Amino acid sequence: MFDLMPFGRRENNLFNYFDNMEKNFFGDISQGLSSFRTDVIDNGDKYLLKAELPGFKKEDIKIDIEGDRLTVSAEHKDETEEKNDNYIRRERRYGSFSRSFDISNIKCNEISAEYKDGILELSMPKLESVVPESRRIEIQ
Repeated sequence: MFDLMPFGRRENNLFNYFDNMEKNFFGDISQGLSSFRTDVIDNGDKYLLKAELPGFKKEDIKIDIEGDRLTVSAEHKDETEEKNDNYIRRERRYGSFSRSFDISNIKCNEISAEYKDGILELSMPKLESVVPESRRIEIQ
């Protein structure tokens, strides 16, 4: 019934063998995600970065700037004891997620962040672009 088996118990059959062989070769895609989805919107004078981080507490999210690189990272911590025998199925994962962005044309000191309903929003004001002065050089 919907693959409800005690956690850690596996049936030895040909289908599971091929499924496990594929996961071992390519990696389990559902477990291997170490990033999150983001949208970057150009609002003229600033960029708005929206990152999906559902299920995280505000305290679990870190935003670091190092040089011209902004890194957003979040970590789920497993606070429960390891009692795998009671699970029928366990799909929730604990781990860390991280994503870096180039902010070379951003005013780093004016970046602001807000986290609400699982969405992290970063408002990143652009540096004023300096247009080089044009001039004509006379040939002598």
